[in-house]
Amino acid sequence: MISEPIQAELRGVLEVFNAPAALLSTDYEVLAGNRRYHKEFAYKLTPGKIAHCYEISHHYTVPCDQAGEDCPLRLVRETGQPSRMLHLHHTARGEEHVDVEIYPLFNADGKVHYYLEVMRSSRLASQTPGAGALLGRSPAFNKVVGLVERVAPSEATVLLLGESGTGKELIASAVHDASLRSGGPFVPVECSGLTETLFESELFGHEKGAFTGAVSRKVGLVEAARGGTLFLDEIGDVPLSLQVKLLRLLETGTYRRVGGIEPQKADFRLICATHRGLKEMVDRGEFRQDLYYRLNTFPIELPPLRQRLEDLPLLIDALLHRFAPEREIKLSREVLGYLRAYPFPGNIRELRNMIERALLLADGDIILPEHLPPECRESPQHHAEPSPFPEELVSLEKAEARYLRWAIARFHGEKRQLAQKLGVSERTLYRKLSELGLTAPR
Repeated sequence: MISEPIQAELRGVLEVFNAPAALLSTDYEVLAGNRRYHKEFAYKLTPGKIAHCYEISHHYTVPCDQAGEDCPLRLVRETGQPSRMLHLHHTARGEEHVDVEIYPLFNADGKVHYYLEVMRSSRLASQTPGAGALLGRSPAFNKVVGLVERVAPSEATVLLLGESGTGKELIASAVHDASLRSGGPFVPVECSGLTETLFESELFGHEKGAFTGAVSRKVGLVEAARGGTLFLDEIGDVPLSLQVKLLRLLETGTYRRVGGIEPQKADFRLICATHRGLKEMVDRGEFRQDLYYRLNTFPIELPPLRQRLEDLPLLIDALLHRFAPEREIKLSREVLGYLRAYPFPGNIRELRNMIERALLLADGDIILPEHLPPECRESPQHHAEPSPFPEELVSLEKAEARYLRWAIARFHGEKRQLAQKLGVSERTLYRKLSELGLTAPR
């Protein structure tokens, strides 16, 4: 531990950060924190008391990487390089998404002596329906939001990939809202609806008299997006013959209105999305390779709903609030079992349709199985619980170690109670934890 006078000096240094910041030891101990850190986590360092970062932020009893989460501090310990991740932290306002940055601090010998942790609450993600932010808490969701947090402040082209209905336009809008262009327009373009004859006119606009029916000058979507973001949805549906015109726009930053002579300067941030495999389309000659590499600057893969079932209750609550804000209505346990087992080929869009339909059919305050579509109730694996096992095969010894780390991190009772739940004696529990280098619950 560091003496109180030294802690006071360190706190003074940490006050330069306009965000919660703390100094950590190489053993995860919190040595000092600024005022924002103490306020955010309702925590005060006590002389002689050892507190660890994972206890304060996660309420875990072991480091978060031992509890099944990715840990930025572990990466810094392994690489000696700064690391940044999005985590769910217990703050004074409850659980919140927090962007965590860890920096190694070296001593005169070039060895890591301390770690600096800086945390900023995410404006993009929430766990409160109706808050207007992205909803979720699953690891797959957090990974997407973390990537959005990284790329949004830049001008880099973003390529959103994933199945239809996963919320690509919502993510594109979130990138725009968190960018330096948030004060400009967000202009979505449905590429699958642009025919070859309309492509240039819709995107670039046209001059009066450029063709039959052009009775006045028309502002194109590229011009409408000036100073903001142009979102090209389903970019994989753009015909091969038109892709060269799009590539020229992106490479030169200029375009001409149909029937015009003077080149116009484009000024937009580009975000594209597709449910199709562009790389495979390139291999088949259906998509230009040069355009693919121009668009693939920062790809973000959006997970299907079946890979983020942990978010299902949050999404359902948000949809109930959206479609029936005046009704106090809930789902029966059986309905939730059907939904958890359903593969959702239409993803969040399909879930939205299911909830809206069920609300129209439910006369009372509970949604029952008969209010679900037949294909959902006929799922052969209904009521199946999510598998508690990892997807890859591991040894029994390794599986037991993983489970013990998971159980220790989340159990806050006495060691006797944990031993009873695990079906072993206290002595056996202590021995197994000692072999893994874990601390027994207090």
